[in-house]
Amino acid sequence: MVSKRLGSRYVSGPTTNWLKTKCYTVGEFELLGVEREQGKPAFALMAEPGTGKYVGSAFISINREMRERLWKRVQEHARPPPKGMPKRPATQWVKPGIKVRIKHLRGEEDLRHASLQDFWNDSGKGPPKN
Repeated sequence: MVSKRLGSRYVSGPTTNWLKTKCYTVGEFELLGVEREQGKPAFALMAEPGTGKYVGSAFISINREMRERLWKRVQEHARPPPKGMPKRPATQWVKPGIKVRIKHLRGEEDLRHASLQDFWNDSGKGPPKN
């Protein structure tokens, strides 16, 4: 969303007359894999629930304890890359069944400015109650 001061004209570059505001939403997705490279942030590769269609990646922004549980779960559910996915050497792919809650920019088809908030095994019961 973009807001501007009444009567201001557009000029390129930084200005206090125009303000860009990002609107976020939270959604549930299926984990396809985790990309981890030494010295770089870790990312979760996401799919649309039930379809397996890749929709983007999300920064893994959970606390250390949850991150360790996620790494363990990823190792337990490891599998070869899904059909049609490009080779990504630093990626550990996972079997279907790990659901995640992702905060992402609203109004976009693919995930943008996304971060992982929570995860759980798909048991048909939905996300854990906090």
